Amino acid sequence: MIPTSVLLLLALGAATSDEAEREKGSLLYPYGLDQGDQKNPKLDDGTSPKLTLTVPFTFYGKEHQSLYVNNNGVISFDAKVSQYTPDPFPLADGRPFVTPYWADVDNVRGGDVFYRETTDTPLLARVTQDINQYFPTTPFTATWAFVATWDHVAYYGSVSEKGNTFQAILTTDTKTSFIILNYWDIQWTTGEASGGDAETGLGGTPAHAGFNSGDETNFYNIPGSQSDAILNITQTSNVHLPGRWVFQVDNFKVTGVPTQPPKVVDINNCWL
Repeated sequence: MIPTSVLLLLALGAATSDEAEREKGSLLYPYGLDQGDQKNPKLDDGTSPKLTLTVPFTFYGKEHQSLYVNNNGVISFDAKVSQYTPDPFPLADGRPFVTPYWADVDNVRGGDVFYRETTDTPLLARVTQDINQYFPTTPFTATWAFVATWDHVAYYGSVSEKGNTFQAILTTDTKTSFIILNYWDIQWTTGEASGGDAETGLGGTPAHAGFNSGDETNFYNIPGSQSDAILNITQTSNVHLPGRWVFQVDNFKVTGVPTQPPKVVDINNCWL
């Protein structure tokens, strides 16, 4: 017979796990093979094939009909991105891309990179509800979305079990476009080849988050990018939900967002 104390611990563990899953579901949109996702190859600095979109996505006034999901935390429109040490925006070479967490991911050592294009009605309804909440003066009903998720991905040179889970959603009604960046669990900032510590995944040149239009003028760096403070991005927000950043990107529009990075050690720090 299993002792009562053990049963109690198991029950508490299950309750904690259930609570964590509920919280995860409130931030991350559904992903994985059971959602019809494709999965990137296990390849350091790898990428998806060129993905032709069924609906053009307008990014800074330009329609894009294809993209790449790059293992190193970048969604790019014109070319693959194998670069593992991030550069600050604006980029001198004019590459347009969205980067939820640009750093040296190594999915050979751990984790998976998922993606899918979707017109799933329940998902679009949820996206629409969220966008309408965050941008109440902008009429919007999502008709298309692209969901990319980096699930517990490891860093290059890792000798730890650390993994990062984050997500990027591109969505449009064919005229107005938004990106949603979700950060569920961030445990490391830097790969070993970017000067990071193999045991901690910290130091060196830390990850960069934001987006770059490609015109050297319009861009956004999420505060804390390329500093130790990016580790706390799960506690920051511009839409009153820790770990979520949302932007309208069909034309350059960044309003109501903080300009200072988060404190490195204060896990309760969140911009609202």
